[in-house]
Amino acid sequence: MVFSVKFVLISILLFSASIALAQSGRVAPNDQTGAATPERSVKELYEEANGYFRKKGAEYDAKKITATAERIDQVRKEQRELAARYAAESGTRKDLLTDDRYYIGMLHWIALNLDGTIDELSKFIAAPDADIERAQKARYTVVVALAKQYKTDAAEKLFAEYLAKQPMKPSEQWRMDVELAKAYETLKDFPHMLPHAATAFTSGKKLLGDPQAADLTLDHVVDTGILAFEAYSETGDREKAEAALDELRYLGSSKSSPSLYYYAVDQKIRYLIETGRKDKAIQLYNSTIASIANSFPDKNKQNDVIERLKARQKAYDLLGAKAPALLFTDEVWFPGSPRMLDDMNGKVVMLDFWATWCGPCVEAIPEMKELNDEFGHQGLEILGLTRYYGENYGLPADHAAELAQVKSFRQQHSISWDIVVANGQEVQLLYGATLLPTTVLIDRKGIVRYVATGTNTQRSAEVRQMIERLIAEK
Repeated sequence: MVFSVKFVLISILLFSASIALAQSGRVAPNDQTGAATPERSVKELYEEANGYFRKKGAEYDAKKITATAERIDQVRKEQRELAARYAAESGTRKDLLTDDRYYIGMLHWIALNLDGTIDELSKFIAAPDADIERAQKARYTVVVALAKQYKTDAAEKLFAEYLAKQPMKPSEQWRMDVELAKAYETLKDFPHMLPHAATAFTSGKKLLGDPQAADLTLDHVVDTGILAFEAYSETGDREKAEAALDELRYLGSSKSSPSLYYYAVDQKIRYLIETGRKDKAIQLYNSTIASIANSFPDKNKQNDVIERLKARQKAYDLLGAKAPALLFTDEVWFPGSPRMLDDMNGKVVMLDFWATWCGPCVEAIPEMKELNDEFGHQGLEILGLTRYYGENYGLPADHAAELAQVKSFRQQHSISWDIVVANGQEVQLLYGATLLPTTVLIDRKGIVRYVATGTNTQRSAEVRQMIERLIAEK
């Protein structure tokens, strides 16, 4: 993919920048010659800032520079800074026109200044001579900004006003529903989240592939499907929660995406177990393995899904069952004393299978510290489980030296939870933790409620969400 296309796809604005009206120029002194030169209009400043992504993308393409995440982030930062500078300069001008308010508000939007966006665009909307089309764009933008600030009442009021006006764009309605659903999810107001999440999922599926919603991708639709599932789940509508996951599985098949198909099946299996229907979950697992050819004619894609599901089989066995005892061989437990899981009943236990040589494990430490600091006093108990790995992993050949290294590592990273170093893989195999990191969450009654391998943003959110849920259970 060329650099400029990537820039278009990740644009945080998610709507077109084309505006038809021009503005009159003003006159400003030329610092070098003293002669008067036309001052650029606010619209022109906005158009420059808004087009910064495409301009830099074209420059990078011409120079054949690879689009790395670091470079994209840098261009984002430059664009925000440019927009912020132009917004500040424009705000000091005298005799601003109504359209100027619109463009200043949009400059604040590019700069991620939500307060400035809301203030300027609200003034524009209230102006009697505001252009009808731009007023709708302004309402849309302010609704999104208000939702991001969790000001849902004001956002809902303006959303209703948007729906009563013209022109209405389905892609804008979709985005407002998404942002409000996310806001209500954060506020844990699931009854109000539900209609927005359900509408966003339905409209997103219809918009997918629509040229007028070119920025909307399959990933966006999947996100809304997950929102809908979570909303139905949290409000106790099991049938519709499962239906949302079935829709995602169908999308995975129809769009030939093994990863999406696997995600939907895995999520449904976990949901069935979580809601006390493990027999049905196992039936779904077996039927999926047996019928995968109906969903993916391509043999490689069939195998992809099957391998992923089989890798999760041990986790499915564990979920909803009593946590296996921690049977170690010659373990060293520090700084605390060896304990059994039964000794931790009444606490939410997080088993973290890790190693000093595991990069993702090390990267997850700051996040685990946050979880420990936030939930430790509420009953969360973290236990770091590792073993002797020796020379095959670039570690000291003898146990004493390797143990000293692990202790030094713990001190270096200021880890406050207990670490267990085992002489063997028994516990890892017991919990299916053959890949690192693996996270297991056990509830206050000693039941396994979550098992996952690896680390990413979504996984981190899942772990936090599950910990919050288990902490709340008494």
